[in-house]
Amino acid sequence: MREENGQQGRAYERVISYIKSEILKGELKQGEKLPPERELAEQLGVGRNSVREALRMLSLMGFISSTQGAGNFVSCDIEKNLAESTQMMMLLGATDYRQVSELRQGLESEAVRLAAQRITQAQLNELEDLVWKLREEDDINRSTMLDKRLHFLIAEAAGNQLIMVILRAMSETIEGFISHIRERTMRDEVYRKRLQDSHQGIVLALQDHNAQEAVRMMREHFQVVDSAMVGLF
Repeated sequence: MREENGQQGRAYERVISYIKSEILKGELKQGEKLPPERELAEQLGVGRNSVREALRMLSLMGFISSTQGAGNFVSCDIEKNLAESTQMMMLLGATDYRQVSELRQGLESEAVRLAAQRITQAQLNELEDLVWKLREEDDINRSTMLDKRLHFLIAEAAGNQLIMVILRAMSETIEGFISHIRERTMRDEVYRKRLQDSHQGIVLALQDHNAQEAVRMMREHFQVVDSAMVGLF
């Protein structure tokens, strides 16, 4: 079936609308395989090029994943798309490190507030272990991994999947711009000590299930981080 450019544009939108409606109705669920391209084209009365364009766009948005030889599957991987979009905004000057950091601080402050109410003993035990390891670790790469795990564990303890997804995307975005700066600042003993103390304060507040103190310590943590970045962005 041949389509003019304008018709194809409308046709691929029709394919996207159909797939979205199937998801909304519960006919398609995460992890389930989509019908073959030919079947979708025949069912919707559009060309296979339109189907491919629709699937390509859904893949870019993180709602479709493709496996070679197996087909297309419903997914929910918006984290990668969000990270790439934010990185592009930074490259184009539409946002900057300060704005991304402010958003991350707001999300992590809410995450730690929720975590103070919902955190499990197993999660608290892991946080204590991470704080101890961060104090003992001298390798910069290893310290970075431990620091990330500590923050993601707090987000997990908050029990809010949206916060978790956005924080992971923000972390990936920031890391791409400050990895070399992080290494330089992590070698500064004063900075490392302040960072370790703020981590310890967060964990102590979570152990006491003190949401107000946990938020205060998280904000103090970001003051330490941002002070190391002053003048660099």
